[in-house]
Amino acid sequence: QVQLVESGGGLVQPGGSLRLSCAASGSISRTYVMGWYRQVPGKQRELVASITPGGDTNLRDSVKGRFTISRDNAKNTVYLQMNILRPEDTGVYYCNAQNILGVSFGAYWGQGTQVTVSS
Repeated sequence: QVQLVESGGGLVQPGGSLRLSCAASGSISRTYVMGWYRQVPGKQRELVASITPGGDTNLRDSVKGRFTISRDNAKNTVYLQMNILRPEDTGVYYCNAQNILGVSFGAYWGQGTQVTVSS
């Protein structure tokens, strides 16, 4: 069982930056692909960025060049650095841990943290 706790959300003006953190209760270093998802009212949760245990990353096209995902396996923590924020980045950001063998072997969600980009 893995518990995930997100932090770092808030209100920021367009063009600003935020860094989200996701702290895991257990070891995530070798077993879990970590991801950040975003959800807005009335829409499905969408993948923003993911990172494998080996450090390979995948980012949504709309955030490439602005967002960076990283992980510190020693601290069991994943980060999402968000720069040049836009109003359309607004949403609740959820941290996800998925076993590299597949969802049936374990998938966990954090409680979410609100990000609001507005002037």
